[in-house]
Amino acid sequence: MRTDFDFTPYRRSTVGFDHLFDLLEKSQRNETSDGYPAFDIVREADDRFRITLAVPGFKPDEIEIVAQQNQLTVTGKPAEEDAKSTYLHRGIARRAFERRFQLADYIEVGAASFADGLLAIELNRVIPEAMKPRKVEIGSNAEPRRIGSSKEKALENA
Repeated sequence: MRTDFDFTPYRRSTVGFDHLFDLLEKSQRNETSDGYPAFDIVREADDRFRITLAVPGFKPDEIEIVAQQNQLTVTGKPAEEDAKSTYLHRGIARRAFERRFQLADYIEVGAASFADGLLAIELNRVIPEAMKPRKVEIGSNAEPRRIGSSKEKALENA
């Protein structure tokens, strides 16, 4: 059972959270995925993740990985099959797919590898230096400064 949730009242009372509400609404619309291909998301360390997709029957040149802003898109388009083969049973799905992953801020897509029908994509959290906490040194023997209005400073200088 799926229920739609209206975020309008929250949008009116918050400032700067538009991106968050857009993501929530977009995820509600995209829940119609059929689950193909299957995937795992693994946290390897605090700042490293790996997405592994099961893509049996695909070759690396039939898969495209695109990282754009906060979204990772993996698309698979199988090559044309040889008409000489006649399948009696087709249990390995080789249909075209597109799988999208929303990435958090400062997540960068690293290397991708393909082995044994599994596509592994490395993700790293890279926080800019300006966003990292920094230690502020406390000076000694500093005279306290008086903060006043510019009118008082003008009288002092006169």
